[in-house]
Amino acid sequence: MKNLLVRLDQAADFDEIIDVRTPLEFAEDHIPGALNAPVLSNEERVLVGTTYKQVSPFEGTRIGAALVARNIAHHLETTFADRPRNWRPLIYCWRGGKRSGSVTTLFNMIGWQARQLEGGYKSYRHTTLETLGSLPKQFDYIALVGPTGSGKTRLLAALSEAGAQTLDLEALASHRGSLLGAWAGVPQPSQKRFDTLLVCALRALDPARPVFVEAESRRIGSVSLPLSLLETFHRGACVEVQSSREDRAAFLLHDYAHLFDDPASLKGQLERMIGLHSRERVTGWQRLVDENRRSELANELIERHYDPAYARSSHQHFVQLPHALQLHFRPNDADVVDQAKTLLARLDKRALAVI
Repeated sequence: MKNLLVRLDQAADFDEIIDVRTPLEFAEDHIPGALNAPVLSNEERVLVGTTYKQVSPFEGTRIGAALVARNIAHHLETTFADRPRNWRPLIYCWRGGKRSGSVTTLFNMIGWQARQLEGGYKSYRHTTLETLGSLPKQFDYIALVGPTGSGKTRLLAALSEAGAQTLDLEALASHRGSLLGAWAGVPQPSQKRFDTLLVCALRALDPARPVFVEAESRRIGSVSLPLSLLETFHRGACVEVQSSREDRAAFLLHDYAHLFDDPASLKGQLERMIGLHSRERVTGWQRLVDENRRSELANELIERHYDPAYARSSHQHFVQLPHALQLHFRPNDADVVDQAKTLLARLDKRALAVI
């Protein structure tokens, strides 16, 4: 089998990458572009592992072999029925072991030039973490810094539409970043999946051009940013995004309107603020939810929670904030792209003045 093993850096030489792990393993993370063709289902893998440990390694392996053979046969009749004779797939499982080895061997017996990824997904994951330690440092970032509700995410999207290069970390994380920032009905990716998405996004960027990024803390919901990225854009240039209190409250009411569709859940999220705020204050906010007093709640959260948190964290992390270009942004207006173009022109003018 040794001559059938290939390294991860040879993956581009193949027609297709096949992930033979379970659907759960694949959903947690996978090599970009890979097709999932599991040789064990989620339940079958548990059965094989339990038998291996509780009965005997022989019995677990015997049951596993029968299941794998059956599932490979199914894929040959369905998933791979139309693959041509000269097809060259790269096969991987968790550690480059029996699952991918079985498929690779059988495919070669058929006549396909299949190869097995040395080290499996584990080697890919190791490479991803190594890449996240170095790749983020290759870019110059311009951080959009401002309190919650100032419309930084909308400005980032407008900058992209205006032709600027952007990195939308909240889109990758499927979360708005704040305590109430969960996307309605959309689960966050696993940490491993987020890391893969981030590497893909970074590789699509041009190091010769600045990258606009929204100011974030170490965590966006349940996922964490790599320190190499945080440290790099914390040292970089800043744009301080300023919006009126009225605009911020209106923006929050629009973006967080879905939270009022499930008042019990919203009150539960507010409950998590106890410790940061007194129980009496949080109970008062929950009462505003019960009474559907949305505007009052938005203004209360801005004044009592978001603004103090911003004042504590922003000046601590962003060393260039005292020298930031200030932008008075109107996030609810229809001309956000024009506002973004004006910002780009001001930044270009500042850069020329420095030269």
